[in-house]
Amino acid sequence: MNVEGFMNQLKMSQNPDKPPSSKEKSSDLEDGREESSDTQDQSVRKKVRQSALGSHRDDTPKSSPPRPVSVEELMETAKGVTNMALAHEIVVNGDFQIKPAELPEHSLEKKVRDIVHKAFWDCLEAQLKEDPPTYDHAIKLLGEIKENLLSFLLPGHTRLRSQITEVLDLDLIKQEAENGALDIAKLVEFVIGMMGTLCAPARDEEIKKLKDINEIVPLFRAIFSVLDVMKMDMANFAVTSIRPKLMQQSAEYERKKFQEFLEKRPNSLDLVTRWLQEAADDLVKLRCKMLPPHCSSDGATGGASALCSTAVQNQAYLNLLKWDHVNRPFPETVLMDQTRFQEIQLELEQCLLTGTVLLVTFSAAGPALADMPGFAEKIKTIVKVLLTGIHLPSFNLKESLATTGEKVCAEVNTCLSQHGFTPLSAERETVLKGQIQAVANSDNTICKLIDSRIQKFLENYLASSHQKSLPAVPGGLGPIQKELEEIAIKYVRLVNYNKMVFSPYYDAVLGKILTKEEYQLAGKSEES
Repeated sequence: MNVEGFMNQLKMSQNPDKPPSSKEKSSDLEDGREESSDTQDQSVRKKVRQSALGSHRDDTPKSSPPRPVSVEELMETAKGVTNMALAHEIVVNGDFQIKPAELPEHSLEKKVRDIVHKAFWDCLEAQLKEDPPTYDHAIKLLGEIKENLLSFLLPGHTRLRSQITEVLDLDLIKQEAENGALDIAKLVEFVIGMMGTLCAPARDEEIKKLKDINEIVPLFRAIFSVLDVMKMDMANFAVTSIRPKLMQQSAEYERKKFQEFLEKRPNSLDLVTRWLQEAADDLVKLRCKMLPPHCSSDGATGGASALCSTAVQNQAYLNLLKWDHVNRPFPETVLMDQTRFQEIQLELEQCLLTGTVLLVTFSAAGPALADMPGFAEKIKTIVKVLLTGIHLPSFNLKESLATTGEKVCAEVNTCLSQHGFTPLSAERETVLKGQIQAVANSDNTICKLIDSRIQKFLENYLASSHQKSLPAVPGGLGPIQKELEEIAIKYVRLVNYNKMVFSPYYDAVLGKILTKEEYQLAGKSEES
C-alpha cells in the first residue's frame, strides 16, 4: 500500500459516536480523525498557526503575484496538504494515535447527535415490542455488525470468514424473520463470541460485560460501542505496522506534495529564503567577530566566505529556537512542525531558568549541597511547578521568581539543617533571593552565560548527529544534563527529518545566497 492510499484509509475511519445505521458525511470523516494524543497540544497548535499566519503579513518578501487558481485546484491542494500533514504526524510523533472525536458538552452538535441516537434506538425497541415483532432495524444492525467483523479479518482468516458469512447470512435471517423462526439471542451470542476472538486482549473485560446484558436493545448498543473501540484498536495497529514503511516513503511523499503546492503558489518559499538569508548573515557576523583584530581584510573575507550549506542550515534551525511566534510568520517548510519547535523553545527556556537558579543556589549554599543526593531534583521540581504557564501572556515571571526564591531558600535551609550544616543567614538569604529574581532581567550575566552554553551544546549536537559519540555537556550545565539531552534528541530528530524532506529546496535557495555573499565579500575586499 502506498502512502496516499494509507492516508485516505485512515481518514475513512468511522466516528464511534455515529448512529450504527447512518452513513458518514465527508465532514464527519474529517472530524472523526484526531491526530494528536494531547488535546492541550492541539489547542496550542491551532493558536500558534493562527498567530503565525495572521501576524505581520506586510513583512513577507514581495514577489510576483501568484496566478489565479480555481476552486477545484484549491480543494485538491488542500487534500494533498492534509494527507502530507497526516503522514508527517505519524512519522515524527512516536505516540501518534487515532482517537474518537469527543464533542463538547452542551454543544449543539452533541445535542443533535444524542437526539438522533435516542430516536434510532427507541424505534428499534418499538419494533421488537410489536406482536409479532418487526426485525427490519435489527437485521440492518446485524448486517453492519457482519461488515465490521469481516473488516477485522486478515487475508489468511478463511475459516473465520466462512463462519461469519454462514451464520450472519442476511437472506436466510430475513426468511427466518418472515416465518417467525428468528432467534436473535443465538445470533447475538455468536457475534459476542466472534468479537472475543478478534479483539485485543485489553478488550476481554468489555467482551465479558456484554454477556451480562439480557435486554436486546441495550445489548446492541453495547456491541456497537465495543466494535467502535475495536476499530480504533485496529486503526492504531495499522499505524504502528505501517510506520517503518511510511518512514521510508514519507520524505519523498512530503516533497512531492510540497512541490505540487509550490507549483500552485510559486511564492511559497519567500519566508524560507529570508530565514536562510538571516542565518547566513548571522554566521558571517559571528565569524568576522571571532577573527583577530589585526587580521587583514583578505583573512576576513576568507573566514566569512567559508560558509557552507550545512553550517547555514544548522544556524537557521538554531534560530528557530529563538523565534518570535507572535510577530513573525514561520518558514513554509517547517510550518507543520511549528508547534514542536515552539514546545522545544519553551522547554529550553525552562531549562535555562532552572540551570540558572541551580547555579546561583549552589554558589550561595556552598559545595555542601552540590553532591547531595536528590537536592538538585527538588529544586528542579520547585522551578518547574512555579514556572508552569510561562508561555501564557498573563504569566508574571518576576512574581514567580520571587516565589521561587522563597521556596528555594526554605529548601536549602532544610537540607543544610538535616545534614548538620549551618542554615543560611538572613543576609545570604536576601542575596540568594535577589539573584534568583534577577534572572528575569534580559541582560542577566549568569542567564546569558547559561544560554550561550545551551546554544553551543545544541550546535555541537547538530554537527555530531550522525556520529556515535555525542558532544560533552559544557561546564555549569551538569545539573540539567538529562533534560538537555532529552530535548536535543527530539530537536535533532526533527531537524534531520526536515532536512531529508526539504534539502533540495534549501540547496537551491542557499546556492543563490552563498554566491551573493561571496560576491559581496569579494567586493568589500577589493575596496579595502
